[in-house]
Amino acid sequence: MTDTTFRGWPPEALRWFDELAANNNRDWFVEHRSTYDDSVRGPMEALLGELADEFGEGIVARPNRDVRFSKDKSPYKLRIYARIPRASGGVYYVDLRSEGLFVGGGVYMADRAELERLRTAIADDRTGAELVAIVARLRSAGVDLMEDRALKTAPRGYPVDHPRIDLLRLPSLAAGRLHPPRKWLGTRAAKDRVVDGWRAVTPLIDWISANA
Repeated sequence: MTDTTFRGWPPEALRWFDELAANNNRDWFVEHRSTYDDSVRGPMEALLGELADEFGEGIVARPNRDVRFSKDKSPYKLRIYARIPRASGGVYYVDLRSEGLFVGGGVYMADRAELERLRTAIADDRTGAELVAIVARLRSAGVDLMEDRALKTAPRGYPVDHPRIDLLRLPSLAAGRLHPPRKWLGTRAAKDRVVDGWRAVTPLIDWISANA
């Protein structure tokens, strides 16, 4: 029987990503596929299996990039990531890359209809205040909102002096933390980082589920 116990990611997992960055082609990937399966994807699947009872069933992304509309035609992603979607909105997210382990959750780049519902809830004094309190708790725990691609001005229909304008400008409502690689990454302690991170973002995901 295959051992499905999560034991962390071995050092060769991060080396694999570094080498992939220098050799991002199908021949190299096929030649080193066993390392990907055993040291990169295998631990991710074992981790998700152990966390399924608390957080739900996870989905590991394929290693292939969608290059149809990209100038960069490199065929493979330089990270492995998994998502656990909530039926009512929001996802738990984890990825491993050469820079370390990223743990977070929420909604990334919401579609137009969902974004408008979220903005309506942010603008509302009651639900908006709830979100402000959640964000404050996240930041005090070292978990930051993802602010990339934020609008430079107010979205249409909202005043620039709205008390929650910083939140209204965001195209995503997601938060996370990147943990630089240390010895713990190769042990079961890596699971603790994921559990702590997902529990921290659960109030944000609950808020999204209630308002999206």
